[in-house]
Amino acid sequence: MRDDQTPAPPACLTRSPAGRTLAAELAARWAEPHRRYHTTAHLRAVLAAIEPLAAHAADADAVRLAAWFHDAVYEGRPGWDEERSAQLAQARLPACGLPPERVREVARLVRITAGHAYEPGDANAAVLCDADLAILAAPPGEYETYARAVREEYRHVPDEAFRAGRAVVLRELLGKPRLFGTPAGRDLWERRARENLAAELARL
Repeated sequence: MRDDQTPAPPACLTRSPAGRTLAAELAARWAEPHRRYHTTAHLRAVLAAIEPLAAHAADADAVRLAAWFHDAVYEGRPGWDEERSAQLAQARLPACGLPPERVREVARLVRITAGHAYEPGDANAAVLCDADLAILAAPPGEYETYARAVREEYRHVPDEAFRAGRAVVLRELLGKPRLFGTPAGRDLWERRARENLAAELARL
């Protein structure tokens, strides 16, 4: 079942007409009917997952804003979606009164979510990526719902090709020395996430 209850927009998008217009645009993008996993519910989950990690971030507000943009453009084209989402942030945020350095940081963080690869010590990226991957540690039933939704977003891909590609992704994740970059993320989610990933791989 789709859940399109939009979270409250960031405060920086409520202080000007341009910001309120952008908040409405982002809400509409997240509610697009072709989405199955990358929906408003996912946005809300990522924002909620940021909160127990926020103390690890250098700029938690930039991380929260990047969460709003990280899948704002979603066509199921990995890399392309994140680049277009980053470009959207760069195009829209200056009119909302954000300083250039924060606009650059938001766009940078959005691009990082394409592969969740970042340099050691990049605290903002660690928090955003951990929050984005927190779904991997969901209770088993919720995780299975997530996995089905991912499959639906790639419904144009034949079953055999999808299973092969998904297996590669799961093995790569399981092969990482750690899935989560913050101490809090590891404490909260690492063990359960590995259990879920291994179980999905076995089902494939």
